Amino acid sequence: MRRVSNRILLLVVAVLALPFASPAPLIYVPGEGWIYESPGKEGKWHRLRAEDQLKVAQEAFEAKDYTLALKAARRTVTRWPLSDYAPDAQFLIGQVYEQKKYDEKAFNEYQKLIEKYPKYDKYQQVLERQYEIANRFLGGQWFRLWGRIPIFPSMEKTAAMYEKLVKNGPYSDIGPQAQLNMAAAHEKREDFAKAVKQYEHAADIYHDRKEVSADALFKAGLAYHKQAKTAEYDQNAASQAIATFSDFIALHPGHEKVAEAQKLIAELKTEQARGAFKIAKFYEKQRRWAGAMVYYNELLLKDPNSEFAPEARERIEILKARLGHGAESGN
Repeated sequence: MRRVSNRILLLVVAVLALPFASPAPLIYVPGEGWIYESPGKEGKWHRLRAEDQLKVAQEAFEAKDYTLALKAARRTVTRWPLSDYAPDAQFLIGQVYEQKKYDEKAFNEYQKLIEKYPKYDKYQQVLERQYEIANRFLGGQWFRLWGRIPIFPSMEKTAAMYEKLVKNGPYSDIGPQAQLNMAAAHEKREDFAKAVKQYEHAADIYHDRKEVSADALFKAGLAYHKQAKTAEYDQNAASQAIATFSDFIALHPGHEKVAEAQKLIAELKTEQARGAFKIAKFYEKQRRWAGAMVYYNELLLKDPNSEFAPEARERIEILKARLGHGAESGN
């Protein structure tokens, strides 16, 4: 049995040792790694000058031969990284990946361009391409496993993209909206604390851009409003929402969303009153009259015109009488 196994092993080794032609050869190029070459075309697209190599990449891109465009562009960047043609080649790499629908890879290649060539004359165009990619992910596009297999959308990764964009160009044409979209991504993943922080940051750093500042402040109020509703009722978040909407109205009295902000403030105050009313009732059932008095009074402070206000006033008068006769118990 052992002799048979040894013979089989020797036969396998002998076959593997024989030279054979690959129908799809892989060529290793130092500094570039393994690249695919069609049979008979090995290295025929190589050029001796960066300018000529970039031209090969551009012509291939225009012909929609994205495989060749990618190889030629990468070779330009790898072989001549300090040449005047390297930034255009790096930009082309990002464009190829966009055309191939590998948006995350494209974004990362554009990021390499910004980091390696910060004085690139098409810097604004690069930011715009990154912005469009991030927007697609904000709209629900799926990220890919290993850059290839679509798996799931991710607002956390999307927010990270916008964060890079803001760092790349905080005062560029797309900087303010990128900041707002970063907050929106956090809001979509229901991390309202981070969303509010980024909205408030936008209102602060773009205070001289009234439209951006107003939009950011209003959206911060909305994020607080959503946070208030996540639990049974988050009184602190509701108070923050009211304060933020009040600041919005004071700073932007002529804004078209002032009426909506006022309506939301009224709703929040009503909910705060409802919460105070429920707590007051609980204290009454426990015969803790002083505690009940505190919350009935808080109700009237929050919203003196709420539907709960008349009963709160009535209960306060009754509790005053009880407290006057020393009827408080359990304290």
